Amino acid sequence: MRVRFAPSPTGALHVGGARTALYNWLLAHAPGDGVGGTPSRAGTLVLRIEDTDRARSTPENVEQIFDALRWLNLDWDEGPIFQSERSDRHQQALAQLLDSGHAYRSSATGDDVKAFKAANGADRGYRGEPEPDGAVRLRVPDQGHTIVHDVIHGDTAFPNVSLDDPVIARGDGSVLYNFAVAIDDLDAEISHVVRGADHLSNTPKQLLVLEALGAPSPLYAHLPLLHGPDGRKLSKRHGAASVQELRDAGYLPEAVDNYIALLGAGFAADEEFFTLQQLADRFRLERVSKSPAVFDEKKLRSLDGDHLRALGVDELTARLETFTGRTGLRDAVEISREKIQTLADFWPLVSFLFDGPVDDPAAFDRVIGSDGGADTLREARAALAAAQPFTAGTVQDALRSVVERREVKPGKVFQPVRVAIAGHTVSPGIFESVALLGREQTLARIDAAIARADAQPTAD
Repeated sequence: MRVRFAPSPTGALHVGGARTALYNWLLAHAPGDGVGGTPSRAGTLVLRIEDTDRARSTPENVEQIFDALRWLNLDWDEGPIFQSERSDRHQQALAQLLDSGHAYRSSATGDDVKAFKAANGADRGYRGEPEPDGAVRLRVPDQGHTIVHDVIHGDTAFPNVSLDDPVIARGDGSVLYNFAVAIDDLDAEISHVVRGADHLSNTPKQLLVLEALGAPSPLYAHLPLLHGPDGRKLSKRHGAASVQELRDAGYLPEAVDNYIALLGAGFAADEEFFTLQQLADRFRLERVSKSPAVFDEKKLRSLDGDHLRALGVDELTARLETFTGRTGLRDAVEISREKIQTLADFWPLVSFLFDGPVDDPAAFDRVIGSDGGADTLREARAALAAAQPFTAGTVQDALRSVVERREVKPGKVFQPVRVAIAGHTVSPGIFESVALLGREQTLARIDAAIARADAQPTAD
């Protein structure tokens, strides 16, 4: 099996393109027939950059694609092959079709095509006559059908009589997308073309090019498009739209691979957590759903949390230190890892341990500035000052003793302490946070909170 991923470098790699790359990678990395007991892979993945749109196919966009694939851990076996560097081969194939009569030059305009259809019927494909100059059109047979054999959708037959003779090269000789793709797939000996369903309308044109050359055609699989939870085509309004945006939002590449692989893959509903190789072992192209799949970032967040917690503390710390640009985070990671779902969740949760409390007046007024919060803090401070040694266990005992003496719910004691040390009502576990912050810093912050409460004017 030889598959290819062939993006156009006209922007960042979006989520749908990433899934296409991933499905091709999974097919290439499926277990093959080992020789002499040595494990092998089923196929080869070719990376081709379809950069014939010279205005938008910039080096920066090409590098964005490479960067996204590397981040997703999707390597390739051959390439990158740049379509723009294959013009000599494209011209050779074009000349072959012109010489054999399977293609002809035509100066017909869009109005000419409309006039032809008005005279012959709207469902009749345009047919022209050879001219000395002009664009190059491929001659489509009037009889029969062009059949797309699709692993996912089955066979789709396109009546040839309804197909226009497609333009395959401009008047200046530059070839068009569908012609170049057909030649490139042929030369790379691609056996399976796996791509989005939005390419289905291109496939008959590519098959006709191959047929005119007397060449074999690959097997196709057109992946269903991705929709948002609202049922509309996936776009930026549904959240992160590109791979780089997902990375910047703090998602792990393992989780992104895992989640987008499941979008239409036909896996059992009770299975979710997979490594890349486990996905390759289980993935079957024929099981892919025909219907659009729903990309729900809430589900990705949940799965990302599972992958994040599956990392060891040292590995998670290393990734968080890279993501935040800070060092010395291991202790904070250890007490917060159960509460975060992405790398980006970490710093807002623990920054108070390093940079001091945040300023959240609403939280202060609600928790400390009213309902006896300052008095509770005074009692909590005394209990914490006496805790020996100052560990999560002794902190817990000290604060729970205040709960018992005041005969209140735990939150009535824990939240004033949390707001005093963190500035807001969210933190890692309160006992672990206080212990990590240390006695001196904890008492100093509580003292500052009490002083702030005492300084507030009292209501008349």
